[in-house]
Amino acid sequence: PWAIPGVISIQIWKDGLLATNTGALNRLFGLFGGLPIPWRDDELWAKVAILLVNLWLGFPYMMTATLSALSAIPEDLYEAAEVDGATKWQQVTGITLPMLQTAFIPIVLSTFAFNFNNFNIIYLLTQGGPPIEGRLATAQSTDILISWGFNTAFSAAGNAAFGPASAIAIIVAVLTIGISAFNFSVAGVFKEAKQ
Repeated sequence: PWAIPGVISIQIWKDGLLATNTGALNRLFGLFGGLPIPWRDDELWAKVAILLVNLWLGFPYMMTATLSALSAIPEDLYEAAEVDGATKWQQVTGITLPMLQTAFIPIVLSTFAFNFNNFNIIYLLTQGGPPIEGRLATAQSTDILISWGFNTAFSAAGNAAFGPASAIAIIVAVLTIGISAFNFSVAGVFKEAKQ
């Protein structure tokens, strides 16, 4: 996923893997007698498609972070636990997971903050759709705040409603600042600055 730009990866997923009639995944399901899945035409399946593609794109970051956190755990701890008679499961639950917890809190929070404003995947994969039946709002079933603001400001459905789009942008800014402040406080940045 890191070797290919995200824009190209998303297009490959959209047109090559998740296309309803010609996509590789639906063809594979068809070999086993499954019906084609409407990946971008159904509200639920469009959300599943976004999660799949986002997992694919985020896997290298999480793998790199996990491997670096695992390599930071001293081998002496495992050797001491083995001498004390700890099983492999006890070593995982008593050493590995607690040591990874401190590294993973900022990683998970930064990943959440990144995905909170991940406009690219929504716009390129589903354009925020499919539309919600019987609803006249510019927000569709897979829109996040930033894509909803874009649709409100620049799409035909939004009719260039810059006032509501500006209100959405302010909400995004306030939430992003709040998430960042929470992330900094959990990571201990504010404690270091006070000293």
